[in-house]
Amino acid sequence: MATVTKKELIDHIADKTNQKRVIVKKIVQAFLDEVITELGSDNRLEFRDFGVFEVKYRRARKAQNPKTLEPVQVPPKRTVKFKVGRRMKEALLTDPPTNATSNTSTPDTASPATPTSPSSSSALGTGSMNISNPSNEG
Repeated sequence: MATVTKKELIDHIADKTNQKRVIVKKIVQAFLDEVITELGSDNRLEFRDFGVFEVKYRRARKAQNPKTLEPVQVPPKRTVKFKVGRRMKEALLTDPPTNATSNTSTPDTASPATPTSPSSSSALGTGSMNISNPSNEG
């Protein structure tokens, strides 16, 4: 599996649209900044056929330090959940392009513990990442 950086994505878009790289970079960065601002304001972002970004709240909980086995209090936090849209789900269910590396796991070669059902939200649908409160940044 290859990693595509923001720079590479900007280069691809600039080539496809015949726009200057500098202009595309400003547009992509403005888009990403707006996504961060909207999620930081607890707004839901819905892009038809692509997916939905939504802020979720996690309650405070007790956990355990695996090394010392001492109980630890985990504070509440906000995370971002992403649910894939129809077109992305269809693209992920098809075979990867021939230029993909051979170590990419496909549903046929996935381990039994890996869910492969398209109806399973963890197989092709949701992921989360932490976001910080933008009002706390300075």
